[in-house]
Amino acid sequence: MKLDSKIPEGPIGEKWTKHKFKLKLVNPANRRKYDIIVVGTGLAGSSAAASLGEMGYNVKAFCFQDSPRRAHSIAAQGGINSAKNYRNDGDSVYRLFYDTVKGGDYRAREANVHRLAEVSVNIIDQCVAQGVPFAREYGGLLDNRSFGGAQVARTFYARGQTGQQLLLGAYSALERQVNEGTVKQYTRHEMLDVVTVDGVARGIVTRDLVTGEIESHSAHAVLLCTGGYGNVFYLSTNAQGCNVTAAWRAHKKGALFGNPCFTQIHPTCIPVSGDHQSKLTLMSESLRNDGRVWVPAKVGDKRLASEIPESERDYFLERKYPSFGNLVPRDVASRNAKEMCDLGKGVGASGLAVYLDFADSIKRLGEDAVRAKYGNLFDMYAQITGENPYKTPMRIYPAVHYTMGGLWVDYNLSTTVKGLYALGEANFSDHGANRLGASALMQGLADGYFVIPSTLSDYLAEIGPKAIDATHPAFAEAVKAVKDRTNKFLAINGTKTANEYHKELGKIMWEYCGMARNEAGLKKAQKMIQELRADFWKNLKVTGEAGELNTTLERAGRVADFLELGELMVVDALNRNESCGGHFREEYQTDENEAQRDDDNYAYVAAWEYKGDNQPEELHKEALVFENVKLTQRSYK
Repeated sequence: MKLDSKIPEGPIGEKWTKHKFKLKLVNPANRRKYDIIVVGTGLAGSSAAASLGEMGYNVKAFCFQDSPRRAHSIAAQGGINSAKNYRNDGDSVYRLFYDTVKGGDYRAREANVHRLAEVSVNIIDQCVAQGVPFAREYGGLLDNRSFGGAQVARTFYARGQTGQQLLLGAYSALERQVNEGTVKQYTRHEMLDVVTVDGVARGIVTRDLVTGEIESHSAHAVLLCTGGYGNVFYLSTNAQGCNVTAAWRAHKKGALFGNPCFTQIHPTCIPVSGDHQSKLTLMSESLRNDGRVWVPAKVGDKRLASEIPESERDYFLERKYPSFGNLVPRDVASRNAKEMCDLGKGVGASGLAVYLDFADSIKRLGEDAVRAKYGNLFDMYAQITGENPYKTPMRIYPAVHYTMGGLWVDYNLSTTVKGLYALGEANFSDHGANRLGASALMQGLADGYFVIPSTLSDYLAEIGPKAIDATHPAFAEAVKAVKDRTNKFLAINGTKTANEYHKELGKIMWEYCGMARNEAGLKKAQKMIQELRADFWKNLKVTGEAGELNTTLERAGRVADFLELGELMVVDALNRNESCGGHFREEYQTDENEAQRDDDNYAYVAAWEYKGDNQPEELHKEALVFENVKLTQRSYK
């Protein structure tokens, strides 16, 4: 298989503009003849469905939640980046592009990142027009704050609930189209397979999560906007329902999976408190604007924070990275927090935490000013921990948050299956080996509002409006395969729940393919996952029936896919003999314990092709060419 990224010719600042002009258009009168399926209704899905519906296409929007408003995009807190330079502090489209490529440790495709930076300027105008209540300065102008990996203030925000407000804006646009009749909404439906005819995506198979009915739906194109796969680790900041099934089903139908080992560990999370937890809670990266990260200078110092004088505190991020301080990128901050805890300087009962202290900011700005910026985040922390963060430092520790890997897509967001597209976190395209904070919301809305309406039209114009034959045998075959798989889960009748297997997988992944990896550990993990998967298919217990609301059945399908994905992540990490961004191989680090890339051998996207159950996947490489950013050792000092 030859990978064609379809990157346009010409200077990077002109690629997207010229490319849009060359893309074919669909006559407005013909758009109603096309059917489009959008799976997922987070920021990428809602914005795409709303935009395509507004253009006049017939859209079917699917989500497994009871409302599009339940999508996990709602959990994003700190903000959304845009190169508007409202602060007049030196920002520009090129600087946002440069910061993003550098932040991703030079493992992203330049053309996609520059387009993202260009489009970011339009996103804010779109959202303001929708009524998104961004924070404003005293004079009424939109406010900005800083985020990790940048020395300018380019992050627009709505207190600590930016994702919720942006999703409500996209949801409002979506529901308008539902009311207009251009979008038909399917809630409580989970996609379980892609229907392909002669290698071309023609629809999907879903399960009605309330009735258990298996259905097929046809369309001229299928858009996957289903988020990331961080829950392969079991404990993550993702909602419990977040899963990889839609993307993994597409992968098994021919869509290559790009850079699966590139997962992001967020440094600012409430530490694990016990085995009872089903997820972890993120404390926004925006807190690092005003909070200072520190640990006791002495190993094993178990005094309360209030008992440790200033002279005996180690503000390790400020010490090691004076230029960026507490606003270093997430991968750097996470590794350093882990290093402090490994040295025995961790705080709290477990020793797996560092302090995030607002005492200086409260003294400088006043408690009311801090409350105005971060009040809901502080309230959330107090409710979960029972501690008052205005009086005592927060305790934080890294946790799995975002996945930079995903389905491989070209410049048009098309997967290697014709007619199948992947948007937002479901694709691999924009963040390289590490995502900068406040860029996830930016990518989701960029893909949905501004990219896919142009690139999808080009494909639709090419294939023409001829109706899709929903009676083709491929649809019946896909439905039968889904039913057979469902019955297989029910027939095992073992003794262990899918949740138990998920927990075991999560522990393996976190221990051997988490913040740090090494060859021996990864090889051990691969063997452990293979054994766990074999046991899963022999000893799984699923209660209930197929034709009813059955959450244990839902969980079984998702965990089965996580078990396969987990092994591919380990294989991908084993194959990449370098450290870059969130992929930290202990064998490959600088004298100062920073990630050491190998650009001569690994400046490529690893795109994996499924070759059959229990068969090794085949690696394809998309070479990354850097014409505008010089490859250098990343430094935030």
